[in-house]
Amino acid sequence: MHQRDLLIIFFSLFCLLLAVPVSGQQAGGLGLYNPQTVETISGIVVSGPAPPAKEGLPEPVHLTLKMDQGKIPVILGPRHFVDQQGVKIGALDRVEVTGSMVRLQGKPVIIAAEIKKGDQVLKLRKPDGIPLWGGRGR
Repeated sequence: MHQRDLLIIFFSLFCLLLAVPVSGQQAGGLGLYNPQTVETISGIVVSGPAPPAKEGLPEPVHLTLKMDQGKIPVILGPRHFVDQQGVKIGALDRVEVTGSMVRLQGKPVIIAAEIKKGDQVLKLRKPDGIPLWGGRGR
């Protein structure tokens, strides 16, 4: 998968996540966070969060996780929220991700609810999938 394709997937999914505040809803046939598809995976971060988006555009934070089975994109949430949590995740970090496994453009993507790095925990969503950064998640 090319970096351009990954960026399109991340941006598309992030925009959908912002547009639909209730977990488990469908938008345009694309699945969003679904508590029934939650799983926990572990691996090494092979590409960390992307640089900030251009002014006026949403800034989704995402990374790519390498597992024994291959690589998978992980969507965290908006940069302003992730940065405030104080857990820094970068390339070569070993992490455990719990989140909803969905398919976007036919490819698996995990929408993170929680990421553990050593003894640090980055909490992003409630167990029902509602984001902790705003809207109905507050």
